[in-house]
Amino acid sequence: LMMGDDFGDDDIDDDDDDDDVDDAAGSDGDAEDLPIEKQSKKLDRRKARDQKLAAAEMKTRTGVDDGERINLPTEEEIGNEEENPLELSSINRRIQEVSRVLTNFKQLHQPGRSRAEYCTVFQKDICSYYSYNEFLVSKLADLFHPNELLEFLEACEVRRPVTIRTNSLKTKRRDLAQALINRGVNLDPIGKWSKVGLVVYDSGVPIGATPEYLAGHYMLQGGSSMLPCIALAPQHNESVLDMCAAPGGKTSYLGALMRNTGFLLANDAKKDRCKALVGNLHRLGVNNAVVCNYDGRAFPKVMGGFDRVLVDAPCSGTGVISKDPAVKLSKDEKDIQRCSHTQRELLLAAIDSCNAKSSSGGYVVYSTCSVLVDENESVVDYALKRRHVKLVPTGIDFGEEGFTRFREKRFHASLKESRRFYPHTHNMDGFFVAKFKKYSNKVMGSETSGTKESKSAEVKSTAADEEEMES
Repeated sequence: LMMGDDFGDDDIDDDDDDDDVDDAAGSDGDAEDLPIEKQSKKLDRRKARDQKLAAAEMKTRTGVDDGERINLPTEEEIGNEEENPLELSSINRRIQEVSRVLTNFKQLHQPGRSRAEYCTVFQKDICSYYSYNEFLVSKLADLFHPNELLEFLEACEVRRPVTIRTNSLKTKRRDLAQALINRGVNLDPIGKWSKVGLVVYDSGVPIGATPEYLAGHYMLQGGSSMLPCIALAPQHNESVLDMCAAPGGKTSYLGALMRNTGFLLANDAKKDRCKALVGNLHRLGVNNAVVCNYDGRAFPKVMGGFDRVLVDAPCSGTGVISKDPAVKLSKDEKDIQRCSHTQRELLLAAIDSCNAKSSSGGYVVYSTCSVLVDENESVVDYALKRRHVKLVPTGIDFGEEGFTRFREKRFHASLKESRRFYPHTHNMDGFFVAKFKKYSNKVMGSETSGTKESKSAEVKSTAADEEEMES
């Protein structure tokens, strides 16, 4: 079958007719141009026409010309809206209008109204339209420009594509794809960055109950959750720690990359989640793994000296709102601070569990499914100041660079080596990945802290002796 048979030749013919008109209009000046120059001018004319159509559509949707000033509601009108809420269509129209003003504030703003007033109305309308709390909207507004914020919010309203990871311990991606296609599954490779990922568009059978799934030929796993394993890149015969392992997607991928050699310690703090972890490891045929149930912060007292460590830290989940819409209303400042504190402790424990003298390793990968700076760059910068580590390239050739400066905060310049992933730009869950190289097993300030502790102990013992003598 020709591609045009399935994707509508009529639309293509209409475009060709328009192009013929454009060609006739510009043929006088293009007579001496090379074919590639004619094609370039043709594309320029088409782009100009599309821009006119887009402007006309925007006017139709909002009822406002592109250059017309947007007036904000007065305080009295805002008070009336609280008693008699606007319809969602009206709120959406005002969101679009205010977004345009904020991107070209100098020309489009109402005289006498500040940018802060526009931002307040913008964020309040977003809370009403998308059902977020004010705290989370303000955090996201700090992170994105107005237009990009709307793209992010819209992407979070749509579930990400179902993706699966081929278990290379049992089959090849080509063979698995053919077997699933024969069962009525429509799929494609996830991208050039992965040799084992597949994206499933639709399926006539439950994708989590096929014979291939039950035989351990693949794992249901989000595309973004494969990235930390690619960044860690474990080698054969190494010792690896997955500090927060359940339900086992990343652990089983690490085992496959190691080809069932070496030693893989899969830890999770919640005992109930370890059951799913054990089940997935058995199903997928990972037999170089040992499962344990400790608080990740207990390492390296439990065990240390690993060649590589992965810490996929628990987080607020602001990158996976499409999976868990409850995040929109349930998170506040205390939740973010609590997560950030735990993440810092886990990352320091992971670094301490890694052996800097490893001949092939000495690497730690930190990842979260959050887009907030408080849980990502701030945590990484904290570790850089307290341990003998440095950031190195993740080995992932796409994604956006981490922030080196964010509002009033300034981070280490090497944070550009970390990678951010967003649902509206990469069509995968929001994610953050950073890779450390540990170059010394010494803990920064350990000698100083030891001296302080000994001095305080001496002071306490002296005071105790004096109390005994007085008594």
